[in-house]
Amino acid sequence: MKITSIHGYHLAFQLPEAVGNSTGFFDRREAFALRLEGEGGISGWGEASAAQQAVSGYIRQKLAKLVLGRPAHETGRRYAEMTEGFGYDRQGTAMLAVSAVDMALHDAAAREQGVSIATMLGGALRERVLAYASGPFFKPDGDPYRDFENDADALLERNFRAIKPRCGYTPEADGRMALALRRQLGWDRALMVDINQGYTAAAALDSARHMQEADLLWIEEPVRPDDIPGYRRMAEGSATAIAGGESLSTLAGFRDFLVAGCVSVLQPDLSICGGYTGFKKVAALAEAYGIPVMPHVFGTVVNLYSSLQMAATLKAYRGGGPLPYPFIECDATHNPLLELAGRVNPDADGCIAIPDGPGFGLTLTEEQFAPFVTEHWVERL
Repeated sequence: MKITSIHGYHLAFQLPEAVGNSTGFFDRREAFALRLEGEGGISGWGEASAAQQAVSGYIRQKLAKLVLGRPAHETGRRYAEMTEGFGYDRQGTAMLAVSAVDMALHDAAAREQGVSIATMLGGALRERVLAYASGPFFKPDGDPYRDFENDADALLERNFRAIKPRCGYTPEADGRMALALRRQLGWDRALMVDINQGYTAAAALDSARHMQEADLLWIEEPVRPDDIPGYRRMAEGSATAIAGGESLSTLAGFRDFLVAGCVSVLQPDLSICGGYTGFKKVAALAEAYGIPVMPHVFGTVVNLYSSLQMAATLKAYRGGGPLPYPFIECDATHNPLLELAGRVNPDADGCIAIPDGPGFGLTLTEEQFAPFVTEHWVERL
């Protein structure tokens, strides 16, 4: 099946109230979805997590000519051709664009074969994966942690057995919040925190010390992703595992992280690190270091269901918590783009089933995205 057209969708929606993390607040969410259409009407979906206008321009000017008229199943060849043409831009916009295209090619190729992406990648190692709630988030105007207890109760009612709140307000406040949530959750559920790059290494270490009694599973993105010395200080000085990697795009970037011993948990994002092809390279590299890998997910239903397919194929590690890694991240904010096929709730034991239908396991149409589309473009053969 050859690709006959490329559709780009700029998506956006307003939040009912502002939410935030250690770096600021936001009341609007944006996303970019890509649909490759092939002969016979088969479509494949992909996603890029940021820089929507720049990603669109790169796909239309650079990548479209490498994809249109070419077979969907030649995913490895397309990836090589797309990444060979980077020039100076070997990360950022270029890799975001490649990620969206690679995801969509895999989805289209698997649908053409009538199998799941996990099957096409060699077969699923599991049928279910533990889900963790990505939230609660900061509240504006006052104590940012003031509603965390109520928010956590709502997540527990949805059967989550693992919760990852945002932190990074002050080390002392972080400690009080984490210990209060630990008491609320009990000791049989997993608790992690995400600092979202908001601290210096010294402040992050102080925060980790204040949160130690809460028995966290990991502390995520304590400092900026290019602060490898800061990550190394955290890894060496914290009794809690350090997680990160969602902002990295190139294999060389992940290599440098692993060589420096920055993390105990690596979190590539399919929509940033080169789609399935890039993610597989990162996972193989991490396996050589004995580091567990799990997908970072914070976007639309496309990235979530694609990441479930990727998670089905990853090596299992006993890293702590209720079940072995990998886990799957579930955005706990108001996000209608995540609920186009219904709200995602774990089952009674906190797990989500990995769909075994064609592609990433969910049939989407552009009509479902229509209420959120701010711009739609098409490139044809």
